[in-house]
Amino acid sequence: MDGLVEGPANSPGFWLWHTTLRWQREVAAALAPHDLTHPQFVLLSCAWWLNEQGTTPNQQELSAQAGTDVRTTSQVVRKLEAKGLLDRSTDPDDTRARRLRITPRGIALARAAIPAVEAVDRTFFAPAAHGVPALDGEGLSRLLRRLVDAP
Repeated sequence: MDGLVEGPANSPGFWLWHTTLRWQREVAAALAPHDLTHPQFVLLSCAWWLNEQGTTPNQQELSAQAGTDVRTTSQVVRKLEAKGLLDRSTDPDDTRARRLRITPRGIALARAAIPAVEAVDRTFFAPAAHGVPALDGEGLSRLLRRLVDAP
């Protein structure tokens, strides 16, 4: 059939798409009680982690950490700021850039939401490791990272 997969049953991309959709629905359900969207959670938790590491990132650095595009990052950061979860201040070295610091309210929310999402991940990805020790949480993370980092 000239290199074409014969139907979706044998297409890894098709199953990755369905897997991603199901995982996103479950994460969204876990985040709903925290009044966070998935992109808000990702950027808030990344900002929290970077701040915990002693870094006060600008939006471009946060975007790189989260793997989101700069425009989306800017829009979501404004929403997080409006919710009182992030503070944006002018970078003293570049007045066009804004440095991001998570607020005490944002810290509390991140500390509540991160375990909720991690619980979804543990439950969701557990069947992948069933009978395949190399695909435990750490092994599956290494596999997915290899795919992300591939040229």
